[in-house]
Amino acid sequence: MGLGSLASRVVRPSSRLLSSQNPRNLVHVRPIVSTTELHNADAASAAQAQVDPAPPPPPRTPVGGARVHFSSPEDAIEVFVDGYPVKIPKGMTVLQACEIAGVDIPRFCYHSRLSIAGNCRMCLVEVEKSPKPVASCAMPALPGMKIKTDTPLAKKAREGVMEFLLMNHPLDCPICDQGGECDLQDQSMAFGSDRGRFTDVKRSVVDKNLGPLVKTVMTRCIQCTRCVRFATEVAGVQDLGMLGRGSGEEIGTYVEKLMTSELSGNVIDICPVGALTSKPFAFKARNWELKSTESIDVTDAVGSNIRIDSRGPEVMRIVPRLNEDINEEWISDKTRFCYDGLKRQRLNDPMIRGADGRFKAVSWRDALAVVAEAAHQVKPEEIVGIAGKLSDAESMIALKDLLNRLGSNNVWCEGNGPQPNADLRSGYIMNSGIAGLEKADVFLLIGTQPRVEAAMVNARIRKTVRATHAKVGYVGPPTDFNYDHQHLGTGPQALVDIAEGRHPFCSILKNAKNPAIIVGAGLFERKDKDAIFSVVENIAEQNNVVRPDWNGYNVLLLNASQAAALDLGLVPESINSVESAKFLYLMGADDVDFEKVRKDAFVVYQGHHGDKGVYRANVILPAAAFSEKEGTYENTEGCTQQTLPAVPTVGDAREDWKIIRALSEVAGLRLPYDSLGAIRSRIKTVAPNLLQVDEREAATFSASIKPESTEKMEMVDFGSTIENFYMTDAITRASKIMAQCSSLLAKK
Repeated sequence: MGLGSLASRVVRPSSRLLSSQNPRNLVHVRPIVSTTELHNADAASAAQAQVDPAPPPPPRTPVGGARVHFSSPEDAIEVFVDGYPVKIPKGMTVLQACEIAGVDIPRFCYHSRLSIAGNCRMCLVEVEKSPKPVASCAMPALPGMKIKTDTPLAKKAREGVMEFLLMNHPLDCPICDQGGECDLQDQSMAFGSDRGRFTDVKRSVVDKNLGPLVKTVMTRCIQCTRCVRFATEVAGVQDLGMLGRGSGEEIGTYVEKLMTSELSGNVIDICPVGALTSKPFAFKARNWELKSTESIDVTDAVGSNIRIDSRGPEVMRIVPRLNEDINEEWISDKTRFCYDGLKRQRLNDPMIRGADGRFKAVSWRDALAVVAEAAHQVKPEEIVGIAGKLSDAESMIALKDLLNRLGSNNVWCEGNGPQPNADLRSGYIMNSGIAGLEKADVFLLIGTQPRVEAAMVNARIRKTVRATHAKVGYVGPPTDFNYDHQHLGTGPQALVDIAEGRHPFCSILKNAKNPAIIVGAGLFERKDKDAIFSVVENIAEQNNVVRPDWNGYNVLLLNASQAAALDLGLVPESINSVESAKFLYLMGADDVDFEKVRKDAFVVYQGHHGDKGVYRANVILPAAAFSEKEGTYENTEGCTQQTLPAVPTVGDAREDWKIIRALSEVAGLRLPYDSLGAIRSRIKTVAPNLLQVDEREAATFSASIKPESTEKMEMVDFGSTIENFYMTDAITRASKIMAQCSSLLAKK
């Protein structure tokens, strides 16, 4: 209670007394109270503080789980955000300091993975002793800086910026695909004014044609330049740029052309407004109607983390999830847009080919009885099983167990070749890890084209080359890279020259601190692969590629199932098993050379799409796709991850391992597992690393303990493993969007 109010209470009775004694004498008494404390307010507040110290501010949670790492204590500086002290490393911006202090600053142009532009001015804050508001994304934090984010000046500045941004922005929200997940909507609600003063005609901009994937409505563009910086810095294509100035400023391609990058779809995610949206997803759904399921991509061996958005039985779109170790927050266009293949050319019912060559739909009981009878009518050594590119670990161990019970050990996985080396794990995984590639200062790429084989690994290499000016040497057919590289040769002769120290690139490898060798899995299909790998291992040994503190010997796999298949020991007994097979079990395998299959062979095709394998099949067993089942996959760096069912299965389809389990019972060779838990216990006895989900198991032994190869090397040039980036498996070949990409973008 204030001193003035206390004094008035004391004086009031006397005033009442005066008025009662002399009612006509209207005397107004105005109490004036003065104390020594009020004469010296500063001293009084200091004395009060000594008596009652202010409690320390409560600890705050950093925005988005932001973390700081100090390489040394001298690097730390202290700044004050809204009076809250926070320690940050030198060189951090004011915006990053605010995030660590738990204050979310609005922004449009700033993105943590792109260079700083500082052109949207939405992130203005007040800094003590600064005459004007400061753009926090571009201002380095200085020791002792006092930052205020919630003052009237900062609020007024943001309102003014938002008013200018909305000045030319169309009122498209009801028909805009970004509605509901739009940064401009959210920030105009949180930081904008309740009215605008602009009454003139809004400007309009002509839409650009960027291809079949990205839809443009450039009138909505706020010139944040995120897409320009992404294309230039991450995707490595100089397709987009800023044209004109003032109100005539717009983003475009200068000369009209399509956006030709394999990462072009990521501009949809980073665009803060509805200027760049997904063309296949246009006008299909609102984000609040969709059910989200966290899953894994299986179109290549990287295992990018994705979120599948579905509505009812249909997958509506696929967007990336953040995983710093694998795909950061990007995904390739094939991953993002292949989803429409999940509803086309699907196998619904079990089918048997009749005497007239036509397929007839039958019950599961009849189909499995026919398969079991055919399997018992051939010799065990004539039974062969092939797992496809998209097979999960559970189905592969079930297939191996079933064939073993039938007396055959001829089971392998597509892409691993007829004689894979599964003895040493270091010989078929990426030992440095995908994130570990950023530590390398020299890359030697052998028979691999990472831009089409693993777009996210290529993005890491490009990021490293831009950041540290790492050198890249490439041995293989001429191809298109989006970073500087030296083409050292086209075949094994270049490797021999490097191994014998005759090549100019040898000195670069010798002087490297952390050299990385990346070998393409396309070499698995060569007959002289042992000789080639022996030469590569020699190069690794000579140049200190494998050390206790660094393992730069990497193999870049092509398919999602390859690493798990080799871990589980899917290795065939004989090289010519397909030619001699009378009973061929294809579990989603479509890239088998059917010319080699005998005319009288009984072929079972178990899969989810009517692809190449169906045309030769005698019996078709419909299976579930990756979006419809829980399955374990291991990526090229040896990290185990799991898919989760996002939508129900199609028709009468079943999960792969369940089909094999049912078949084993019909054949009288019952497998001992009835649930996912039981089959994973079986996996644990063979490859326990496949149960450590989201963990990367490093290889124990290096290739140095391998015996020398006596095989003769053929001097045949390395070939391209992937001819068409957009069509590599059953799902992408069934996709209409991928077909459009192939016809439009592959022409370049």
